[in-house]
Amino acid sequence: MRHIKDIYIKSSHGNIKTYIIGFILSVILTIIPFWIIMKNIASQDSVFWIVISLSVLQIFVHLICFLHINISSNEHWNFVALLFTILIISIIVIGSLWIMHNVNINMMLN
Repeated sequence: MRHIKDIYIKSSHGNIKTYIIGFILSVILTIIPFWIIMKNIASQDSVFWIVISLSVLQIFVHLICFLHINISSNEHWNFVALLFTILIISIIVIGSLWIMHNVNINMMLN
């Protein structure tokens, strides 16, 4: 019979170094857009794309450093679950936008 400690050690949980690196990267990726917006150093379009880019990068930092999502054979099902979650959220968001667009077009004006 396997002990809980043996199962925990064999699983791919992160170590303190990974958590600290993830925390520092998350703080940096949060401070940069905040500083750019507060100092008003770029155009509105540039700020939009900078914030979007850094937020997507921060999502990847969280997935790798905190959620330990990778594409190794041991973690295959976690990656598949992540892809399925992205698919479901995309269907909900796109469907909602489609419905709201159609409601807006078909609304009767007085």
